[in-house]
Amino acid sequence: MVARIVRQARAHFFAHGYSQCTMDELAVELGMSKKTLYVHFESKEALMTAVIDDLGREIRASADALLANRQLNFAEKLRGFAEGMVERLTTINPRLLRDLQRFAPHLFRRVAEMREKNVPYVFGRFIEEGQLAGMVRSDVRLDFAIAFFLSAMNGLIQPATMDRLGLAPRDIAPRAIELFFGGLLTPAGRQEHEKLF
Repeated sequence: MVARIVRQARAHFFAHGYSQCTMDELAVELGMSKKTLYVHFESKEALMTAVIDDLGREIRASADALLANRQLNFAEKLRGFAEGMVERLTTINPRLLRDLQRFAPHLFRRVAEMREKNVPYVFGRFIEEGQLAGMVRSDVRLDFAIAFFLSAMNGLIQPATMDRLGLAPRDIAPRAIELFFGGLLTPAGRQEHEKLF
């Protein structure tokens, strides 16, 4: 029952934003009374907290499954993760993050805390696996690379930044992953760069 409520709430919050959602509407969508909904979640805030935590667990589990799949090479795993993020984030109305930032800053911070947990875990594992596979440079310091990517994501997943860039949440993750792992330089540019650095 709780998992069903969280799944439906996630779809509702992602589609309509936080401020536009009511427990009344959600109860109707779930086919239950508001009283029954409140038995499981004492408030809209508690329900949104559960949605954020569930999303964080889902992202980690997806990364774990991809990294454990020995039938995929490193690039396939990385692409699978990026595609999974796009699929998850496609349903997010950009208004959701603005709503959280404005009306529920503690929940907006919770989203940032989820990133603070997931980026080191997920990208740390991808970098390590890439290094073992010879696909990521072995001289790259893991802690620096994680801090670099986390700082970039924290800066990009801000409503004002996304508005300025004209990007939605679904656009950020794959672009950031491609730039981080693919780099800015073409093969010719990389050759010139390696001569100097």
